[in-house]
Amino acid sequence: MALKDHISSNNIFSYLKGDKAIWAVAALLAIFSFIPVYSASSNLAYLYGDGGTFKYLITHFVHLFLGFVIIYAIHRIPYHYFKGLSILMIPVIVGLLIYTLAQGTTIGGANASRWITIPIINKTFQTSTLASVILMIYVARYLSKIHEKKVTFKETILPLWLPVGVILMLILPANFSTTAIIFLMVMTLVFLGGYPLKYIGIILGSGILFLSIFVLSAKAFPGVFPNRVDTWISRVENFANDEDTEADYQIEKAKIAIARGGLAGAGVGKSIQRNFLPQSSSDFIYAIIVEEMGLLGAFGVMLAYLFILFRLVVISTKAPTIFGKLVVVAVGLPIIFQALINMAVAVELFPVTGQTLPLISSGGSSIWMTCLALGIVQSVAAKREEIKKQEEELSSIEDDNDNPLEILSEAI
Repeated sequence: MALKDHISSNNIFSYLKGDKAIWAVAALLAIFSFIPVYSASSNLAYLYGDGGTFKYLITHFVHLFLGFVIIYAIHRIPYHYFKGLSILMIPVIVGLLIYTLAQGTTIGGANASRWITIPIINKTFQTSTLASVILMIYVARYLSKIHEKKVTFKETILPLWLPVGVILMLILPANFSTTAIIFLMVMTLVFLGGYPLKYIGIILGSGILFLSIFVLSAKAFPGVFPNRVDTWISRVENFANDEDTEADYQIEKAKIAIARGGLAGAGVGKSIQRNFLPQSSSDFIYAIIVEEMGLLGAFGVMLAYLFILFRLVVISTKAPTIFGKLVVVAVGLPIIFQALINMAVAVELFPVTGQTLPLISSGGSSIWMTCLALGIVQSVAAKREEIKKQEEELSSIEDDNDNPLEILSEAI
């Protein structure tokens, strides 16, 4: 019976291609996430529900389950297919972003047009998260196309920078932090992809100029984008200002939670600040982890993301094609960057951004797009495994053919 179970287990894992270490760490982060999400969702239960937290746990489980289904489905697709899919999806993404922005959703008087409601299931989805992944794949595709070619800046404007600019302009009015992260990730990718430095300087200068014009226009015509620019400015000012104000409420509660955690933490489920932090299960979940599990838990989570970064570098280095190398960086690096920003915000090393902790924070959009990115990474790793296996089989055949006894027997 034990042997049968062992064989069955091996059969199950044989369907999981790609990097086993990333599979393991992603699964561990997902399992671990139930602890802080279940604990931190108590304030949501009392503010918006009947006091019961179990339904939030079930919702989180469904999001994670669908996320790992996405990883599995995507990693079975040969990664070179994503080249063509990224081109086809760019117009779709632009349409979705226009539709999202046109809804004119406001929260507390501020522009918050970030989500659309998915028909039938009646669930919200943040379109900028999907746009980020698709755009990064598109940029990786273009860079692989011009690799080792001399191109002029003019030649790259329409095929590369026009889609990047349009998508960023459609995300910017409602979500500055996501726009800034995508822009920074694109700049990092084009740098690693060998795009000329002087052209990167032109794009950086143009980006700063456009942002300045946008901010000044929004201040001059506040009715177009209600209070959004004021929100950005106040967050930066509050971060730079040592004085405590009402706007510092979230970060102050997060610091209290971290200070209470100490080395070993107050204990799982014993957080106090979860009842005061408005985004305790999403944007500030890291503070709850530190409060309940201390610095040991905090460093454990950080090391998990750094280990994923290490595996991303290994997979990218061993990828069989230029596109494979670039797409791993394109979709994988933003996951790590987002995680580091989330942790930096919690300890007040960065202004409040609204970025979630990948695979740990609650929220379907973030989890699904993180899993989509990991699926693409695993697709590249799976192809490398396949090539390696073929090389080993070919080497084995050649060794057999070189065997003198084999040659003698064939001659007889």
